[in-house]
Amino acid sequence: MKIVLAGGGSGGHFYPLIAIAEQLRTMAEEEKILDMKLYYMSDVPYEKTALFENQITFVSATSGKRRLYSSFKNFTDLFKIATGVIQATLKMYYIYPDVVVAKGGYASFPALMAARILRIPVVIHESDSHPGRVNLWAGKFAKRIGVTYEDALAFFKEDRTAVVGMPIRKDLLQSAHEGAHEFLKLDANIPTIVVVGGSQGAENINDVVIDALPLLLPKYQIIHQVGKARESEVNSRVRVVVHDQSLLERYKVFGYFNPLATKMCAGAANIYISRAGATSIAEIANWGVPAILIPIPETNSHGDHQRKNAYHYAHAGAAIVMEEKNLSTTILAEEIDRVLSDPALQKSMSDAALRMAHPDAAKQMARIVLDIALSHEK
Repeated sequence: MKIVLAGGGSGGHFYPLIAIAEQLRTMAEEEKILDMKLYYMSDVPYEKTALFENQITFVSATSGKRRLYSSFKNFTDLFKIATGVIQATLKMYYIYPDVVVAKGGYASFPALMAARILRIPVVIHESDSHPGRVNLWAGKFAKRIGVTYEDALAFFKEDRTAVVGMPIRKDLLQSAHEGAHEFLKLDANIPTIVVVGGSQGAENINDVVIDALPLLLPKYQIIHQVGKARESEVNSRVRVVVHDQSLLERYKVFGYFNPLATKMCAGAANIYISRAGATSIAEIANWGVPAILIPIPETNSHGDHQRKNAYHYAHAGAAIVMEEKNLSTTILAEEIDRVLSDPALQKSMSDAALRMAHPDAAKQMARIVLDIALSHEK
């Protein structure tokens, strides 16, 4: 049995595929499937460690990107896309998998086109309430489609589509409360704010949080993930903004959260401040942590998907949405104070988050994929 995973370009596309792969490995062991081979086709391996740990072979296929703004690269990337389709088709023919599983995004297009040319069954998963362009196209020929949000059902054929939630890696399904404060060198008696701007960081969020430190640090401690490229710059700026050394000790900067740090932060957090990517929201929901969501502005987001994700989640009572154009140090500090000063509100938001969680999403997607692969083998 051979299964190709396709996607990439961001952690939001890559890590749900890893979650599905984990469950496929578990099911193969339980069902005595001895010959399962997994492949990951994309332009870059994204995280080699995750591929190695799950025995996934990387297969390279060049890809280009269609940008939302006018750029000469939109023209030159057409040649990259064409090259990628040729590469993917030749490599896919050599592998000839039983099924291709795709998460959407520009990096999945060559593999999906190759699968269509070679008539290999396709399964896709859509993370957002408004599907991306590649998944909208792939949904026309995919055998099965899993979606995170009910709103996305309207874009796909009803008889092929099911709401499964967002696949999350096994080691991130549960937060780690025990030992979290010690691991992060935090005071267990002081409320903790965790700020996450995504794997690349979010410059506007970083700026507002840093400027708000004089208002926040006297009452709270903060874990701030700023992106690898900005860690040094943020540390320098913070020393200018905050002069009291005892308050500086309440502020911890991370360039990137590995899985262990993510679990520990989730266990220590009283509130999360995050972008509104579907993976981020799904993880926060599983942990049952109140959240303030700051979606990417519409001009930078196809279909305004982050904004729609955020309001869908907030409508359930699990989060507060702050538009980036309205973001300021005072408003952010006031919203944090409003939540952390009200235990009843925190409990209500936490309960709402847990009701929105889909801890079995990866297992459901893996079951769909495995059933199609088994039927294709016959």
